[in-house]
Amino acid sequence: MVKETTYYDILGVKPACSADDLKKAYRKLALKYHPDKNPNEGERFKQISQAYEVLSNPDKRRIYDQGGEQALKEGGMGANGFSSPMDIFDLFFGTAFGGGRGQTRRRERRGKDVIHQLSVSLEELYKGAVRKLALQKNVICEKCDGRGGKKGAVEQCPTCRGTGARVQIQQLGPGMIQQIQTMCPDCHGQGERINPKDRCKNCGGRKTVRDRKILEVHVDKGMVDGQKISFGGEGDQEPGLEAGDIIIVLDEKEHEVFQRSGNDLIMRMNIELVESLCGFQKVIRTLDDRDLVITAIPGEVTKHGEVKCVLNEGMPHYKNPFEKGRLIIQFLVNFPATLPPEIVPQLEDCLPPRPELMVPDNAEECLLVDLDPESRRRDYKNAYDEDEAGGHGPSRVQCATH
Repeated sequence: MVKETTYYDILGVKPACSADDLKKAYRKLALKYHPDKNPNEGERFKQISQAYEVLSNPDKRRIYDQGGEQALKEGGMGANGFSSPMDIFDLFFGTAFGGGRGQTRRRERRGKDVIHQLSVSLEELYKGAVRKLALQKNVICEKCDGRGGKKGAVEQCPTCRGTGARVQIQQLGPGMIQQIQTMCPDCHGQGERINPKDRCKNCGGRKTVRDRKILEVHVDKGMVDGQKISFGGEGDQEPGLEAGDIIIVLDEKEHEVFQRSGNDLIMRMNIELVESLCGFQKVIRTLDDRDLVITAIPGEVTKHGEVKCVLNEGMPHYKNPFEKGRLIIQFLVNFPATLPPEIVPQLEDCLPPRPELMVPDNAEECLLVDLDPESRRRDYKNAYDEDEAGGHGPSRVQCATH
């Protein structure tokens, strides 16, 4: 009988599970809670890796099953002395995630990425463009080489005594206290500080200074809304850390004529009734300033709402700009409000005949009037208000009880 089930519970498996069950459970949870995917779940990821490291080892699992975590510690297999969670993850997944152990460790020593949004027009995504972007970023101070002051000026923070944290104790009630740990305000969690008199005059002891950076952003043909353009190592610099990246996120502006759908371009075109019935020619100005002529020959009727397309006149494919999507056109027919009565017989002779209709003798004639949607909404609202106010309306319904 298993003495403790904590590690099994962390992985969501039963104590009698097989090695394959353990692997499947670890794989699913490790991918879900990896720090690269969930930066706030570092502790959960550590627990998952610790549980798998113990249970995947037959000897450790046997000791754990017999005596729990305490037996592991007493047997020299301390559960708190397990290898790095990242090492376990990389040994299990190899290079399939994050590029292997070396890269994972390097990524742990990188600074944060800086993300900027760049607004681009549909024309720029169609033709490609080069945009210059002026950004502010932190760079290591050249005067002190990132030390923040003179050599040897760094001292242990007297406020937190090198811990980087400050602990406050609050009395909650008789015999009840609460400890609150906050970042040290003097050293900002570093555990060390530079004496004010020894601080670098250029950076003020911050070790970095603000610098202006001009980036040349190449927007390639066919890029899409939300696509990222990365500048490796161009992020904020910090002593002891590899600089992060600057990531540019494209934000597509709305176009007055075209709407994009994948590699297709969609537009709506208004035509007159005579064009719908008798044919037409229309000119479309493309996003790269060309003129396309589309034709509906006489006798070819274009229905209201009908959709047609022009092949290879949509958006260029990303990294294959000579291939393009479709230009999709929806035709909207403008119907005249009225017709002169004297031309109706002449027009009727040109159109297909009406269907014959037999009117019953007892049929009643009705008058067609224009519908006002607002009045219908007002009537519905008034009826609803009356019902809520007390049910004085004629359609009050009471449910039967048994």
